[in-house]
Amino acid sequence: MSVKLADILPPPSSTSDEWSSVRRDPWFQGREDALKGDNIGAVVMKEPPPYGKRNGWIPRNIEDFGDGGAFPEIPVAQFPLGMGMDLRKKVSSDKTTALQCDADGKLRHDAIVRIGHSKDKIIYTRLADMKPKMLEEEDESFQKPDEETIAQQTEATLKVSNIQYFLQVASALPVRHAQKPDPVQYIRYTPSQQGGGHNSGAQQRIIRMVEVQQDPMEPPKFKINQKIPRAPPSPPAPVMHSPPRKTTVKEQADWKIPPCISNWKNPKGTSYFSQGRYGMNVVFYIYFVQAF
Repeated sequence: MSVKLADILPPPSSTSDEWSSVRRDPWFQGREDALKGDNIGAVVMKEPPPYGKRNGWIPRNIEDFGDGGAFPEIPVAQFPLGMGMDLRKKVSSDKTTALQCDADGKLRHDAIVRIGHSKDKIIYTRLADMKPKMLEEEDESFQKPDEETIAQQTEATLKVSNIQYFLQVASALPVRHAQKPDPVQYIRYTPSQQGGGHNSGAQQRIIRMVEVQQDPMEPPKFKINQKIPRAPPSPPAPVMHSPPRKTTVKEQADWKIPPCISNWKNPKGTSYFSQGRYGMNVVFYIYFVQAF
């Protein structure tokens, strides 16, 4: 008679399987809560058509997938059991921004415009921003900064300039020392998508930002010794022309140049009149005329 090991060992006090650990995951619980919403009906399990009878059949609903996954032979976008689909759109309405009020208690309608921008960025969204303002000399925004503020700004600017200068000098050295990393920063991150199906159900996160230390012996990542074509030269200086005007009859007559006819050479033997050879305004020498 053989004795089994299970008969000798005592019964287990607790059982745990992979499925139970998966169900305890907050992401999975958020997905279950999303699927239990009012806008999503109960999932009805039904078998898809068998192989060979799926000609023209396309899974459209969650029920078409049954208890399995997607069908890779069907070239359409498929989301079996809601995987890969933004279920937040079904549970709640579209992305809405919380109502905010200013110091006077009025609604801030510029909250939509400021989505995606930093809080320090100046965005003009009110009608009063387009109207000119009459500032008095006693207004605080019109006054010049005091000496303490000027000294602080000058010191901060000089500090940044020195850092950039020393970085340029250190980059030219053959051996560089490892740069001291910046201090650790803690950032409070609030995602725009709030819901159980996103961010593991967390409304806020604390992010620890640490700068990666750079290896001083790391070779350069980019080639900078290549010849770069020269930039185009500066445009030529503009030539200031006088405005165009019509030419007079006298100017047109002055531009008429008589043909160049030599008085001594006539290789082709062409005969010209005296007026054509000497022009009308030429005075004939008396000895030259007597020679003829």
